[in-house]
Amino acid sequence: MDKSLICPRFEKAISILNQKWTGLVIYQLLKGPQRFCNIESSVGVSARVLSERLKDLENEGIVKREVFPETPVRIEYSLTAKGLALEPLMKEIEKWSQEWMDS
Repeated sequence: MDKSLICPRFEKAISILNQKWTGLVIYQLLKGPQRFCNIESSVGVSARVLSERLKDLENEGIVKREVFPETPVRIEYSLTAKGLALEPLMKEIEKWSQEWMDS
């Protein structure tokens, strides 16, 4: 076995997190359940791209989409247990950025 090969699971995880805006969407959802418009304005991403990212994250089991049957219909997005498990990683990236990145 060639040990220089990257683990397929690690490669998949990085490819998910590597999509533009995905990390920021996850970081925003660490604050708790939010509506689409709140995520859109907080992250500064277009509605089309945000919609794609949320669908991708939902398909990966990282984000949960919950529809509330009210008038008008309310939809909230939140992190699943799988998504919340990314919190330590996101906090470490935040810590690293504070020390090593210029504003």
